[in-house]
Amino acid sequence: MAAKAMRVVALWVMLLAGCGGDGGQDMADLEAFMEAAHSEGAGEVEPLPPFQEAPPFAYSAGDRRSPFEAPATVRKLAQRQDAGSAAPNLHRPRQHLEQFPIASLAMVGTLSWGAARHGLVRDGEGQVHRVRPGDYLGTDHGRIRRIEAKALELIEIVPDGQGWTRRARILALRSSATAEESTP
Repeated sequence: MAAKAMRVVALWVMLLAGCGGDGGQDMADLEAFMEAAHSEGAGEVEPLPPFQEAPPFAYSAGDRRSPFEAPATVRKLAQRQDAGSAAPNLHRPRQHLEQFPIASLAMVGTLSWGAARHGLVRDGEGQVHRVRPGDYLGTDHGRIRRIEAKALELIEIVPDGQGWTRRARILALRSSATAEESTP
């Protein structure tokens, strides 16, 4: 172990001796530059401007739709006399598209087989699913009522502060969609 340490020390001594060159005569230009830099003195840095605190801002649009979500057509249906009839069935098995907010779902087309029409919906992860009337989608217990060529009509069940209420919602065909209606 001591022999290895001696080799490392010897290597460092040889490297440092090689850096010395001819005794520092090549360093004259560097020393002249350093002397000139020191004689000029240090420059002055302007002080930072005083910090001016911004007035507080109260955000008042928190209850509105996010500008990053597509607008949705919503209209309230006539409320029935029996408020309990609008309550969702919380004991039924949930379908795959119910885990995504309606704003993250997009109708991208339709498929027709004879009289049966199915909608094509892209979920928040980019996968396309075939849906039909009666299927559920969205986090507000939305159930597909009708499938048109350019829109899905849903009935959502949402809390209204006094119980549950139903509202109609339209999920329109995205204009950038490449899927079209086809009949096999």
